[in-house]
Amino acid sequence: MSPRPRSAHWLAARFEVDARTIRRDIAALQQAGVPIYAEPGRLGGYVVDKQHTLPPVNITPREAVATAIALQALEGTPFVDAARSVLHKLLAAMAGRDVETAREVAERIHLAAPPGAEPGAPRHVLRVAEDAVVSRSVLSIEYVDKHGTPSRRLVEPVALLGEGKLWYLVGWCRLRGDEREFRLDRVRRAATTPEIAPSRPIDPGRWQAAHPPAIRLGFPSRAGFQRNADRTVSAATTTIRGVRDT
Repeated sequence: MSPRPRSAHWLAARFEVDARTIRRDIAALQQAGVPIYAEPGRLGGYVVDKQHTLPPVNITPREAVATAIALQALEGTPFVDAARSVLHKLLAAMAGRDVETAREVAERIHLAAPPGAEPGAPRHVLRVAEDAVVSRSVLSIEYVDKHGTPSRRLVEPVALLGEGKLWYLVGWCRLRGDEREFRLDRVRRAATTPEIAPSRPIDPGRWQAAHPPAIRLGFPSRAGFQRNADRTVSAATTTIRGVRDT
């Protein structure tokens, strides 16, 4: 839908349906939370909140292939589903001819798994852990420790820590009453609860000390990534940059 107001009759003609269908579908979208509203007046009509519209995106086949390769590295991490969603959205925004070109190039690129790679955590556990950290929901898990002892825990999630294919959930364990790291490949069951975890002053140095130096993700300002769109940028100005902790 254009950011300019469009009447139900204009939309009906554009999509070859009747105006009643347009009004019904827009009402359904509004109920689902899509920010569509009607502007009154002779030049009024339905519009989408500008904060939820996108400028034209021109993705080249090389950029699409590079993105696919980068996202492939997220297999076995809590972000694999989001990575696949991003790739699908990217391809949907491209011209059909460019998609075919990207697909032809991708078929000539092969990524070998590193020797001795350990199996990661179950996919559903990764997905639930990511959701818990994003939503700050208290997590209910069935966990098996390094000695093989099973237990049930309620965990207030704080952070995710990745170390190769091993991913850890860092949080406050209510069973132990202390900070704990949980290897996600040792989690047998996981589910978020309706409870939102309280804010706790957990010292990141305590759990970072037991692992190699961590890379913290950072995002530039909105002006920065708008300015650098559609042009070659250095590693220092990429959309996500690694900042190595000391």
